[in-house]
Amino acid sequence: MRPRPFLRAALLATAALLCSCATYHPLPLGNGEGAASATQLSVPANTMPVPELATHRFDPADGLDVTEVAMLAVANNPDLRTQRDGLGIARAQAFAAGLLPDPQLSFGEDLPHGDGGESGVTRAYSLGIAEDVSSILLRSSRKHAANAQAEQVNLDLLWAEWQTIAQARLLFEQVQNLRTQQAELDAEQQALAPVDQAVQAAVRAGNLSYDGASAGLNAMADARKQASDNAVALHQAESDLRQLLGLAPNAPLDLVGQPYRADPDDAQLQEALIDLPKRRPDLLALQAGYRAQEATLRGAILAQFPAISVGLNNARDNTGIKSNGFSINLSLPLFDRNRGNIAIEKATRQQLKDDYDARLLATRGDMHRLAADLRTLDAQQQAQAVHAKQLDAARDAAQQAWQKGLIDWPTYLSIRANALAADTDLIALRQSRSATAIALEALLGRTDFVMQRTPRQ
Repeated sequence: MRPRPFLRAALLATAALLCSCATYHPLPLGNGEGAASATQLSVPANTMPVPELATHRFDPADGLDVTEVAMLAVANNPDLRTQRDGLGIARAQAFAAGLLPDPQLSFGEDLPHGDGGESGVTRAYSLGIAEDVSSILLRSSRKHAANAQAEQVNLDLLWAEWQTIAQARLLFEQVQNLRTQQAELDAEQQALAPVDQAVQAAVRAGNLSYDGASAGLNAMADARKQASDNAVALHQAESDLRQLLGLAPNAPLDLVGQPYRADPDDAQLQEALIDLPKRRPDLLALQAGYRAQEATLRGAILAQFPAISVGLNNARDNTGIKSNGFSINLSLPLFDRNRGNIAIEKATRQQLKDDYDARLLATRGDMHRLAADLRTLDAQQQAQAVHAKQLDAARDAAQQAWQKGLIDWPTYLSIRANALAADTDLIALRQSRSATAIALEALLGRTDFVMQRTPRQ
């Protein structure tokens, strides 16, 4: 029997398989311009990673409140999009790890020549199929490791989303504070303008020396410098917020409402410390990574045994004798025995264990430190608020007294400068307190955050 039917069948089977193969489609690069306005974007609430965002309606037509800013950051942040792409890669790798290896088909043919066919020598052929059994035996370890790695990437993404929410809340308040401070500094320059004009006129008329006018001249110059420095900081904060939200550099930022207020208490702190490894996505991600490494180590230990491949074959020699048979190929574990890979995987597992222990210890320390900082900042903010209120009242009284000619302008300027400094310090304290409270709340974690998360491709 000639081997042509076997070869024809093999070619037909190969062609049928190729018809179901994936095909290439180009994916052009974008222009990186960002959205021109938040009103052009939609944010599905059911994709939000935390309950308070998932129950909030996204409607930027009337401005962005602090919750809508956090929602937009989660949905449209470029860095999070890249991490979601990484999650897609990890899931594809998990899918690939579960696939069975393809069998290997072999065919060979010997063509006699030189005898003119007189000796009865015929064409010889061999046809065989083989399968890598070792790869099938190691499939379970590969799949467990890949699934755990995909879970780790998913939890790392959740942790990044938490951090993005916290950053959005902080930038929202920072922009609002800087805008408030800018308005206050602009008002301060307007209030100082009459004094500055009077001092400038007195200097030009020779009624006041430059030494005597220095306080008046410096007051307006300091106000201008503070306004300029604040404007630069405001530009940076607005740019950071637009970039976080995936908006174009010139997109409007219509922020409305009050900043986010976080007030984690001691009871929440103690509850979080009890079962911290069950709450924090980054710690859960490290646990998933450790499970992946355990599976990888088990696979390396299994791989020390002989690699096996099994095959079946059909052949005919050049005398016309046909035969069927099988083949078994074994590697002899005499020298390598996969000892190098086993040592590497064991050392990697130890490193992951130590990394997890260090992260857990550092997290507990950070939570205690931030809780202590929050108590200190609360007390300092309360005292500063009283102080700023008193100096604001003194400034208002001094302004009326100066307008009536009851106090000189150096005293008036000194009082105004002290009041402005107190107000500025109060705004900075509020910003610092908010940053500390939001950071502590993010460290506390909530189990329902993880359970309610809707994975995204």
